[in-house]
Amino acid sequence: MKAFTKLLIVGVIGAAFVAFQWSGPTFDPESLKGARVLVTGASAGIGEQMAYHLAGFGAQVVITARREKVLQQVAEKCQVLGPQKALYIAADMANPSDPERVVKFAVDKLGGLDYLVLNHIGPSPFTMWDGDVEHTRWLMQVNFLSYLQMAKTALPTLKQSKGSIVVVSSLLGKMSSPFVAPYTSTKFALNGFFGTLQHELAMQRSNVSITICILGLIDTDSAMEKVRGMTNIQAWPASEAALHIITSGATQQTESYYPWFWYYVCLIRDWFPYFRDMSLRNLYKY
Repeated sequence: MKAFTKLLIVGVIGAAFVAFQWSGPTFDPESLKGARVLVTGASAGIGEQMAYHLAGFGAQVVITARREKVLQQVAEKCQVLGPQKALYIAADMANPSDPERVVKFAVDKLGGLDYLVLNHIGPSPFTMWDGDVEHTRWLMQVNFLSYLQMAKTALPTLKQSKGSIVVVSSLLGKMSSPFVAPYTSTKFALNGFFGTLQHELAMQRSNVSITICILGLIDTDSAMEKVRGMTNIQAWPASEAALHIITSGATQQTESYYPWFWYYVCLIRDWFPYFRDMSLRNLYKY
């Protein structure tokens, strides 16, 4: 009886979610024409693909990452896709002064901001934790604290433009998994902080929205290199993930999942903990 009740609840909530997806806000590409957007982690992978999509929509784009020469190449590719502006600034988010510097550069060059898209991550090994606390401390600065610094710096201008903060997070910030302890800790922190900030901005009746995007495994070069030979989990296209993030932010969704079915996995993750944990461990080779 208890199992039936659980399944019934899942069915009802799932049906409500599907209904919302079908009846929710419709993405209008024209809404991004001229929009002032800062995208971090944009020299490769999902961030690079977001830059190309935004340029194609006619946005004004500032991209940032550590590698200046690669950023320049991405900006040049953006230029042929029809953006109103495509600018870049190299920065290292491990440097506590760089997050604020990047936001100020974008605001100065674009005359404000409509979207702050936080996507960057630092490199972290795909292996069992070896007790390296310093690496986790460093990764928290790159993957978490720099997000807070950029959000703090951008909020005044986003309030003026009724803008949005888009946070690229991960399924690993919802469910613990082997071999990624430092990375997972940063994503749990992101979901917790920006979920709380969503509540506080709503209570203050702020006109700034926050979208948290929960992604599964994406087929970026860096991700594929890490998991090669370790798991057979399906990876999903970076270009599609990038478009999902953009449309979710543009329609001001509170939380979104790509691929969509991970929503249901998160919904029932705590109902059968033994089977959940065994299934997770069996996904990996060790």
